[in-house]
Amino acid sequence: MNYRVAPLQGSSRWILIVTLFCFSWLAPGAAAQTAAAGPGTVTVHSQFGGQIFGFDIDQNGSEGVLTEAQTLSTGHSLNAVETFDQTTGKIIKVVSKTETLDEDVTLGVVNKSVALVEHDHVKGIYVSRRTYRTLSPLASNQFTGTWTPPLAKIDIILQVSRNQGVPGVGVLAFENGGNNNSFVFSSDVAKNTHGPFITLTNPVFQSGDSPVMAYDSVKNRAVVGASTGAVGGPPPSFAIVDLTTGKVVEFGGVGAGFVNGIAVDSNDGIACATTELDFNVEFYNLAHQTGFAVQIPGATNQLQSGADVAYDPVHKLFFVAQSVSSSAPSGSSIQIFNTKGRFIKSLNGFNFSNAFTVVPVHIALNPKNRSGYVDGPDATQIQSFTY
Repeated sequence: MNYRVAPLQGSSRWILIVTLFCFSWLAPGAAAQTAAAGPGTVTVHSQFGGQIFGFDIDQNGSEGVLTEAQTLSTGHSLNAVETFDQTTGKIIKVVSKTETLDEDVTLGVVNKSVALVEHDHVKGIYVSRRTYRTLSPLASNQFTGTWTPPLAKIDIILQVSRNQGVPGVGVLAFENGGNNNSFVFSSDVAKNTHGPFITLTNPVFQSGDSPVMAYDSVKNRAVVGASTGAVGGPPPSFAIVDLTTGKVVEFGGVGAGFVNGIAVDSNDGIACATTELDFNVEFYNLAHQTGFAVQIPGATNQLQSGADVAYDPVHKLFFVAQSVSSSAPSGSSIQIFNTKGRFIKSLNGFNFSNAFTVVPVHIALNPKNRSGYVDGPDATQIQSFTY
């Protein structure tokens, strides 16, 4: 936001000059960081020019991981898993490459520097088997093991929470057949251990209503949000699931329409979610199951609703991806809020390449240097940013 400042006269002008000089001398890094906030100059390009199907960055290291795919003239698909340098954007190594019907997707970086990649073995037009490979640590630039949760052949993982620096993650999956109920469980991916599967029996959390999940690492619980696709967009429903005991507590949310994204501040028990129809950001006190909505600044229609939500636990900030910006004349933005629901600032100048595709936009943060990556400016790239 730009402000017009009236000219200062006499001693007031000198006070302003001295004040600005002192701030620049005391905190040059902070001043430079504020000025540079927004899209960075580093862009990661997939090695073979395929569309990126999932990526993440290591908050405890210097690398990232992505998976890419493109259809070949043979009818097969080129799929590759690649690591990249967060600072330069250069591809470090092609960890694997196939030219079959098989598919790969990055599920995230979890624990401490453990990257998790799903490999779908395809026979005919169906996935016949799914395996989950790990790079532990990511900097090894090679697969080092497998993650083997006791999933049935028809079970499909919808989401693995991307908690880093803690042992556990939450997993949201569903049974692709039968009653189609969703279920959640916890896992220590590094140790390949898993908690009990807990089924969500409320139909609103079935996969058809696109549920989303965040993991509270302090209390080992999953927070799942969803809303039906009914006309008028009813308010969302939320389930707090104790992943140790299996206890499920449900409560009604605020807002309207599908829940597009969710993140949790585990230390304070605050969840932040975005809803589709009212272009709001909602904040929930998980202890009291109460919440309030904050409209995204400048948003006037559904196209400007928020998408993915990411949380920076170091600076206690929620980041909301907005595919169609309401704070810039064009393009996409990232809107930043604190845990109290107060709007902090907009990062403008992005172009999320998958604003209207089946691959959801993803914000990956590295809090230690106040940086991150996000999808775009086209489907074969991801772009750096600072905040």
